[in-house]
Amino acid sequence: MNRPLLWRFIVIAVVIAASLYAALPLNKKIKLGLDLQGGMHLLYEVQTEKAVDMALARTAEDFRARLEAAGIVPAAFAVDDQKRISVEMARTADIEKVRTEAKEFGELSESAADANHIYYGVTAERAQAIRQHAVDQALETLRNRIDQFGVAEPMLQKQGENHILIQLPGVKDPERAKELIKTTARLEFRMVDENASLQDALKGNIPPNAELLYEYSKDPVTNKTEPHTPLLVEKHAMLGGESIVDADVRIDQQFNEPYVSINFDSEGARRFGDLTEKFVKRRMAIILDGKVHSAPVIREKITGGKAQITGGFTAEQAHDLAIILRAGALPAPLALQEERSVGPSLGADSIRDGLTACLYGALAVVLFMLVYYRVGGIIANIALTLNVVILAGMMGYMEATLTLPGIAGIALTIGMAVDANVLIYERIREELFNGKTVRAAVEAGFSRAFVTIVDSNVTTLIAAVVLFQFGTGPLKGFAVTLSIGLMASMFTAVFVSRWMFDLILSNRKVTEIKV
Repeated sequence: MNRPLLWRFIVIAVVIAASLYAALPLNKKIKLGLDLQGGMHLLYEVQTEKAVDMALARTAEDFRARLEAAGIVPAAFAVDDQKRISVEMARTADIEKVRTEAKEFGELSESAADANHIYYGVTAERAQAIRQHAVDQALETLRNRIDQFGVAEPMLQKQGENHILIQLPGVKDPERAKELIKTTARLEFRMVDENASLQDALKGNIPPNAELLYEYSKDPVTNKTEPHTPLLVEKHAMLGGESIVDADVRIDQQFNEPYVSINFDSEGARRFGDLTEKFVKRRMAIILDGKVHSAPVIREKITGGKAQITGGFTAEQAHDLAIILRAGALPAPLALQEERSVGPSLGADSIRDGLTACLYGALAVVLFMLVYYRVGGIIANIALTLNVVILAGMMGYMEATLTLPGIAGIALTIGMAVDANVLIYERIREELFNGKTVRAAVEAGFSRAFVTIVDSNVTTLIAAVVLFQFGTGPLKGFAVTLSIGLMASMFTAVFVSRWMFDLILSNRKVTEIKV
C-alpha cells in the first residue's frame, strides 16, 4: 500500500474506531424518545388570573409602604373582591396626598373614589403584560426544573395563550414528576406574631395583619409530613425566595435527616443579616407555598447569607425541593388539563417494527447492489455498513434521542446512502462504454459525480436543518438522524468508496471491472 492510500486508510480506521467507541454499548449511549421508551404527556394551564392577583397583592404592599413612608396612615387598606386596592382615609384631607403618591408610584390607575375612599387597580395593558409574562416565566422555570430532575430530551412548549405542553420520556415515577412540576415554590420569610393570642386566632379572631398557618412535620406513626402546630404569622413577608442563588441537600448530623441549605445573593445576604439582627429572640417562619416548614427562634444576627429549611423531608423530597428553589418560583399555579402515559410495551413494539423495516430495507438494497453492480455493489454495501456505524457513533457522541421518526430517518438514510454510489457507478459505466481504461473511468466517474452528490446532499441537509430549527421533538429526531446520515453518506460514498477502488487498482493491472 502506497503512502497516500495508507494515510487515507488511517483516516477511515480512526473514524470507524471512534464511531464504535462512541456508539457502544448502544442501550447506554443512545437514548430513546417518548414514543419508544414510554413516558408522560402532560398539558398544564397557567392560571394567569392568579398571577394578576399575586402581582396586585405585591403592588398593594409596596404602595402601603410608600404611603407609610410619606406619613399617611389609612384607616383601612385592603385588596377587595373586585381586584382593587381600597384605601380608606383616616382624614379626608389625606386623599389628595394619596393621589400624589399614587402618581409617583406609577403602577396604579384610580378606578373610583368618594369622600373617604379611593380605589386603585392595574390597567388592562398592565394586566395583559402580567399574564403574558407569567406564561413565559412558567415555561422557563419548568424547563430549569426538569433539566435538573434529569429527564433526557424533555419537550416543553407553549400552546395557545396560557397552556404548556410537557413530554417526559422514560419517567419512572409520574407522581413525583407531577409534584415537582406543579409546586409553585413561593418561599417567604415572615415573623411569627407572638403578641396576639393564638387561642383567639384558632377561634377565628385573627388580627388583620396576620395569618393562621400550620407548621408541617413528619408524623412518627404514619411517617407522613402533615400539619401539626398552628402558628400566627404576619402577612408581610420580610424576605422572599427571589434572592436565592443556590440550594443543596445536606444531612443533619444530630437527627440524621436531610435538610435544604440555601444561599442568598449579596443583596439577599445583607437583608437577611439585617432581618435577623433586628428580630433577635423572635421566631421567624420559613414558609413555602403557605406551609410553615420551620419557625426557629433567632438567637443572633446571621451573616454569610445562609439559611436552612427543615421539615422531616425524605431524601427525594429534599432533593426535589432543592431543585425547585434553584429553578425559582412559578409566577402562577398550574392546573393539569390533560395527562397521558405512553407505555413501554408500545415503545417496544415500535422499536421492533422500526428495526424490522430498516432490516428489510437494508437487505433489499444490499441484494440489488450486489446483483446489479457486482464488484461495485460489494464496495457500496461496505460503505453502507460503515455509514450505519458512523451514524450510530455520531448519535452516541451527541447523546441524541432516537424517536420513531428518527428510525424513519435512518431508513431513509439507508436508501440515500447508496444513491451517491449509484451516481458514481453510472458515470464510470459511461466512461468505460466510451473506451476509457478502468483507472481513467474510475477517476472520471468520481470527478463527474462529485458535484452532483454534493448538490443533492447539501440541499437535503438544508431542509433537515430547517426542520430541526423549527420542528418539535419527533420532527427534530427525524432531522437529526437524516442530517447525520447525509454527512456520513458523503464521507463513505466519496472518500471510503474511492479508497477501496484505488486499493483494488493499485499495483495491479486491472483491465475490466464489474460496475
